[in-house]
Amino acid sequence: MSHDLILAQKAAWSLARTLMVPVILFQVDNEFGVMPADELDDANVEILFEYDPYSGGHSVH
Repeated sequence: MSHDLILAQKAAWSLARTLMVPVILFQVDNEFGVMPADELDDANVEILFEYDPYSGGHSVH
């Protein structure tokens, strides 16, 4: 988890390109986290972006 949105965005895009799977950037309270989209099952998180390595960027949720 990170308090820095820019750092979390860079980590999300890097993880998506490394794993070649869609990755979710989410927020819980005042922290940001990143995880593969298919692993997110918690309804208590606010999804900010989904990074898709196949589309060449991200789509806003």
